[in-house]
Amino acid sequence: MAKWTREQIVAKVQKGESFAETDLSGTDLSYAFLKGADFRGANLADCTIQNANLEKANLKDADLTNAFLFGSNLKEVNFEGARLSGANLQDTNLEKSRLKGVNLSGLSLFGAQLNQANLEGANLSGAKLKRANLVAAKLAGADCREAHFQRAVLRDADLTGADLTGANLKFADLDGAKGANLKGTVQ
Repeated sequence: MAKWTREQIVAKVQKGESFAETDLSGTDLSYAFLKGADFRGANLADCTIQNANLEKANLKDADLTNAFLFGSNLKEVNFEGARLSGANLQDTNLEKSRLKGVNLSGLSLFGAQLNQANLEGANLSGAKLKRANLVAAKLAGADCREAHFQRAVLRDADLTGADLTGANLKFADLDGAKGANLKGTVQ
């Protein structure tokens, strides 16, 4: 089957049609309005989705390997079960997104907005979260070993049971954070 064009994808999403389980790998969806899109289980590997609006989209079990999502609006997106290896999430809006149990190890999340995001049990080991906002984020049980949280805002975040061994928390705002075990962190 022929690849979908950007225009076809945007038109179908705006009509409320689903792209669940569809191969869209390598597509450029930069600046596209994809609010509420259904990409459950879709192959979005190697896609360029820079500065796009995917607010409230469903990306459950989607393959976003090496996707470039820089600056995109991903507010309230369901990422549970998604594969994000090598993805760039720098300067994205991930407020209230569901990233529970997702592997974000080593990813670039510089300046990302993760306020009230659910990152329970997520793997953030080695992730780059410099200047990220994680106000009231749920990080209970998350693997945050060697993560870079310099100047990050973790105010009122739930860090109960999170492994912060070797995490860099220099100048991080932890005011009101719950359950933070800072033993073995860089401060």
